Amino acid sequence: MKRRLLVAMAATTLAAMLVPLLASPASAHEAKTVGKYHFVVGFGDEPAYAGEKNSVQLILADAKETPVTDLGNTLKVAVTTGTAEPLQLPMEPFFEVGEFGTPGDYRAFFIPTTPGSFSFHFTGTIKGQKIDQTFKSGPQTFSDIDDPAQVQYPVKQPTGGQLATRADRETARINAALATERDQAKDDAASARTLAIIGLIVGALGLLAGGAALAMRRRGPAQATPTRDSESATAQRR
Repeated sequence: MKRRLLVAMAATTLAAMLVPLLASPASAHEAKTVGKYHFVVGFGDEPAYAGEKNSVQLILADAKETPVTDLGNTLKVAVTTGTAEPLQLPMEPFFEVGEFGTPGDYRAFFIPTTPGSFSFHFTGTIKGQKIDQTFKSGPQTFSDIDDPAQVQYPVKQPTGGQLATRADRETARINAALATERDQAKDDAASARTLAIIGLIVGALGLLAGGAALAMRRRGPAQATPTRDSESATAQRR
């Protein structure tokens, strides 16, 4: 009898310890009361790394902490970071009651491609209640997206975003080099045209000078040829 009493007390104590753990928000998630509902929001996989598949996770319950399992398609989320355009995603159930998952666990899957702070802006309705609520990652809420290089070993691999940045830099450098070559080619072509024109002018002047010299040569012998009058005068002097 005493042994059964001790077992019962131990079970009761363990249950009392587990209740706060089950009722508490997920690790590194932010909890808010939004109207008649409780939101617990964060990344579905934490730590969260750039370049790895992840999700917006919403654990949704009503005022009595009863999971909301019939949300439907009335709620969506806009994911933003930095100055990038928002990514609009639907919130979908990540569970099947009695089959798998945690009731009330809704997800929107995406792949964050850059480290930093992210915001989740929920809009729509929950059973007629209008929703317009934003959750932002940070030290006091839920984890930011981290650079995977800090945990990569032994070789650090660049993320897709880093590769895209490098490609953009290389493309800009190549385009600048091509533009410089095109400008140089234009300058060279202009110089070649100028030289060609100068050559044509010099050639034309040379032809004119040659023609004038030839004309003078032809004119000279004609002037030196004796005429009949001069021959008669020469004969009389003799």
